[in-house]
Amino acid sequence: MDLEALRDSLIRREGGPAPPPLWSAPPERAEEMARAADAVEDSLRAAEADGGNLVARVLRGQGAFAEWRHYPRGDAYDRRTGAQYYYHAHPSALRGGEHGHFHTFLRAAGMPKRAAPAKLPPAVKRPLGKDALSHLVGISMDRRGRPLRLFTTNRWVTGESWYAAGDVIAMLDRFEIGGDSPDRAANRWLGAMIRLFRPQVEWLLRERDEALRVWRAGHPDAETPAWEDRALEVMSVIDVSIAAQAELARAAAASRRFGA
Repeated sequence: MDLEALRDSLIRREGGPAPPPLWSAPPERAEEMARAADAVEDSLRAAEADGGNLVARVLRGQGAFAEWRHYPRGDAYDRRTGAQYYYHAHPSALRGGEHGHFHTFLRAAGMPKRAAPAKLPPAVKRPLGKDALSHLVGISMDRRGRPLRLFTTNRWVTGESWYAAGDVIAMLDRFEIGGDSPDRAANRWLGAMIRLFRPQVEWLLRERDEALRVWRAGHPDAETPAWEDRALEVMSVIDVSIAAQAELARAAAASRRFGA
């Protein structure tokens, strides 16, 4: 099943949750989302001040851009928080209009103590213990270094340990990359994006788990575990607009602040 077919099936699925409306922001998250909007916009301005962009800053000084290669080399990793990310691009025929995308993660050292990897079939080989990691969300970027959409992936795509949506949602606030490597503006922007689009990320993670459940129910005799099935790659996806989300987050924060 390709991305478009999977997305259509998720949207049409009877009783399935609709994508989170952009005009809503949970009251308890409104102030945080408004602050994140400021950080997202400030980071973009800093990255673009010299005519560049966020992606260009992450790629800077690392030679000719190559498909599949991780940028920065060795990934960006914050030992204090356990947060990790990299940027890469698929072959042009598989990009779906994007230039490339960021993958964001949290490693075991930064996870909540109650988080536990999901129970998977023994045939699924994955990192556990101190090596465990969870993919949080992917951010698809255009050629101007601006975000197009957010998405989640199947376990085999990133080699993660796989945690249930509830556990991954509890990890989101812990994603923070400090310092200047590979670029301070890009590091700050990624964390702020997850906070600004928190309602969408939560929805994507729940839809990821539901997509897997639906897939398994439709393939009861499959020899390959669903988490390893190459036919199932992107699990959930939603288009995003920084301008729209920022406006709505600020409106929600103002409404809460003044009791409207």
